[in-house]
Amino acid sequence: MIGSRLREERERLEITQAALSEIVGAGKRTVIDWEKGVTAPTAVQLAAMAEAGFDVLYILTNQRAATPSGDSLSRRESALLDNYRHSPADGKDAIERTASALAKPAGKVKKAG
Repeated sequence: MIGSRLREERERLEITQAALSEIVGAGKRTVIDWEKGVTAPTAVQLAAMAEAGFDVLYILTNQRAATPSGDSLSRRESALLDNYRHSPADGKDAIERTASALAKPAGKVKKAG
């Protein structure tokens, strides 16, 4: 059911119903109705959710969008990835060096090459 998956995504991202209503430009009652399955969001509203980090493919189809690890990204991870993607080449290099330096003690992340 779209409503229950929407609620699951909202909770995964730690977004309140009121905050979601602001993101999509709708009333809180509308969000409640979506989650109850009474109505459904429009394509424009789903696009706004995608911009906020919601896995819209999952909401609509019950299939997670593909990520490099196969897991869905948290809101913070999505924001970090978005910042990386919108950085110039030298900014991307700096982000990669920083991540690599910080991850070395854990030994989990290698610099992309």
